Amino acid sequence: MKRVERIDRVELMRTFVRIVETGSLSAAARQLSTTQATVSRRLQSLETLLGARLLLRTTHATRLTDDGERCYQHARRVIDSWLALEDEVGQAEDEPVGVLRVRAPHAFGQEQLLKPLTEFLQRYPQLSVEWMLNDKSVDFLSDNIDCAIRVGAEVDPATVSVQLAEVPRSIVASPALLARFLKVSKPEDLQALPWIAISTFYQRHVELFDGAAQPTRIAITPRLSTDSLYVARNTALTGLGVALVSSWTVKEDIQEGRLIPLLPEWQPTALPVHLVYPWSRYYPARLRRFLEMMKQVMPGIAGMRKPANAQ
Repeated sequence: MKRVERIDRVELMRTFVRIVETGSLSAAARQLSTTQATVSRRLQSLETLLGARLLLRTTHATRLTDDGERCYQHARRVIDSWLALEDEVGQAEDEPVGVLRVRAPHAFGQEQLLKPLTEFLQRYPQLSVEWMLNDKSVDFLSDNIDCAIRVGAEVDPATVSVQLAEVPRSIVASPALLARFLKVSKPEDLQALPWIAISTFYQRHVELFDGAAQPTRIAITPRLSTDSLYVARNTALTGLGVALVSSWTVKEDIQEGRLIPLLPEWQPTALPVHLVYPWSRYYPARLRRFLEMMKQVMPGIAGMRKPANAQ
């Protein structure tokens, strides 16, 4: 009995929750940076401590028993409370500690966001950040991510999404490309041109506004489709096609005449920028402080502006 008393119950529950949320002992072990054998021993210890079977395991699946479901719900609440205690006890003015794992888009994450990120880390010396660049959708549990900066609409109801800013966009083409076609004077003229599509945001049509309530939709024929903003900009420079890109990426190209903005009176919708994170009963100080910082600095970062619906 004394041996059971010395077991770290919070760690057992944390391991159990991770098994449930990742779907397997091996995935839980990877996220906890330990071995599958250790995870299995912790599960067995928790089952012994509670006197109940929590998981039914086969070679192909793991599912909760009724006791396991009850344990999971209680364990989540206990862990949230424990995280709050760790976060607050002994910390002056709710100072963030630990590791914050953030996923950011390549375009912003390797350039514009680095200055505010480094200033944030200098302000909080007990905090570390894992800064991972990836443009794909994030699975917070399996990827072990605390929050993600996402460009574009967010529709996942299981997450909290806070709009930070928006990114204006421009339609551009090289002078060499435009010399081969009739002058573009109205949106419908764009249909005759070859296009470079950014598959994340547009593929077969673009929508443009001139102040009217309803957009004008233009069908396009892409010569190249890519998920990279930089590939779209660089191939537009070669004269391959027209591209609809974030305005900040082509500002210098336009100023120096390498690219020509088309129909500036017709504007594509700006792309919203969100900070997204999974819903929880408790958010640690490191996430709360990061959100506060991003809401403050993001609209002032080069190439962004306050959301149109901001107060």
